[in-house]
Amino acid sequence: MEEEMHTDAKIRAETGTGSSPRGPGCSLRHFACEQNLLSRPDGSASFLQGDTSVLAGVYGPAEVKVSKEIFNKATLEVILRPKIGLPGVAEKSRERLIRNTCEAVVLGTLHPRTSITVVLQVVSDAGSLLACCLNAACMALVDAGVPMRALFCGVTCALDSDGTLMLDPTSKQEKEARAVLTFALDSVERKLLMSSTKGLYSDAELQQCLAAAQAASQHVFRFYRESLQRRYSKS
Repeated sequence: MEEEMHTDAKIRAETGTGSSPRGPGCSLRHFACEQNLLSRPDGSASFLQGDTSVLAGVYGPAEVKVSKEIFNKATLEVILRPKIGLPGVAEKSRERLIRNTCEAVVLGTLHPRTSITVVLQVVSDAGSLLACCLNAACMALVDAGVPMRALFCGVTCALDSDGTLMLDPTSKQEKEARAVLTFALDSVERKLLMSSTKGLYSDAELQQCLAAAQAASQHVFRFYRESLQRRYSKS
């Protein structure tokens, strides 16, 4: 049975530069976001976390096939396309996690018998891909004007062999980590909407990672606000 690690999380700090805010103790990578990039979707966004980049497009609310119609709410679909090749098991698993997160915040009952489709294209994967997909999806939904009860964001944590906690890990750090945990949190009460975990960790370490993700989410939501303020102040 795995031994419990120290209850005090040791956070490995990384330097970050760019337009996103950086508070003391925040070790998230550089953020960048651009909305309304594509003309055909109703909303779109490109989200960059370090060297990880995802492009998202949202279609709808639109007409839905009769076979997929839900009489009292919108049908929400998520399609994740890898950088190269066809979607595999990993992409299908991430699609389900992202769909569950979106369904938890989208007010689908306002648009019954319609479809809302979120299409995500991986541009580059340098770690924390699921978190980047969640952030891109949220900003694309905002751009499309889809009604939501709250915004949401994704934060990935990694634990290495000696229990050091790393936020927003790179691909190399994920491969070397003993455990990788991704959380989706809402912007109202920082409630947990979804979690995806891989590897070995104790209950205490799970709570450490969740607390670190909740603290880091404040920086992500602040970046959301500043990004939207910059966009709409220009128009």
